[in-house]
Amino acid sequence: MPELPEVETVRHAMAMHLVGKRIENVRSSGLSLRATPAPSHLLSLRGCRFTGARRRAKFLLLDLSDGRVLLVHLGMTGNLLFREETQLHDHIVFELDDGPPLVYADPRRFGMVMVLNRSELSDCAHLSQLGVEPLGEQFDAAYLLRQCRGRVRPIKNLIMDARIVAGVGNIYASEALHRARIRPSTPAGRLGRGRIQRLVQAIRDVLNESIQAGGTTISDYQGHGGGGRFQQNLAVYGRAGANCLVCERPIESEVMAGRNTYFCRRCQR
Repeated sequence: MPELPEVETVRHAMAMHLVGKRIENVRSSGLSLRATPAPSHLLSLRGCRFTGARRRAKFLLLDLSDGRVLLVHLGMTGNLLFREETQLHDHIVFELDDGPPLVYADPRRFGMVMVLNRSELSDCAHLSQLGVEPLGEQFDAAYLLRQCRGRVRPIKNLIMDARIVAGVGNIYASEALHRARIRPSTPAGRLGRGRIQRLVQAIRDVLNESIQAGGTTISDYQGHGGGGRFQQNLAVYGRAGANCLVCERPIESEVMAGRNTYFCRRCQR
């Protein structure tokens, strides 16, 4: 699934290559996504220019010149790409006044594309309950310490809760906890300020490094363009049975909240 760095990579590409272009026409496959605009809403976008590209958690917000916003979530396998040729899993195609069309492709159709007025964003159910951004100023040790206080839920589950921290997915939660030397199953309320500070910094570092590398290309998500390179830097995620890069003890894996979790029993306590 595309996580925050992958979405940020796509956002950057949209900011560089989409903003300023006008929509000449919109074509749809007619197949349903998790949320799909009505054909009339899509056609009403003709003549609009893209004026901005933002990200909130794992959502893309593409601003339009008429005051509306195209809200996009990539789901499990979705992507926004510029290309001329139409392929099997292309579901929405925006023909532009300059260059190749912008294509929303999604083999498993778990993503969403919505057309909203800017005034609707604050009440949008997908956005209104989101917590602080992990790369924003509000996310610091004091904030995370308050969120952890008195909680018995595992720290990995807590930092993946989008109502608390918006956008830390499974890959980066595992990687950050390894860097911070914290066992994923540790009850959040047992963490003191020192370990919380390490974790906040580790989350910031691993996300920023992945963004610089263009994200992580794994499974059936292929990233934007040539794909991401951060998978070459993964210390624990997907490495069950391989030696820890720090202590050489085999990496272990267990399921937590329905997600595979990777850790080193010696390095993470």
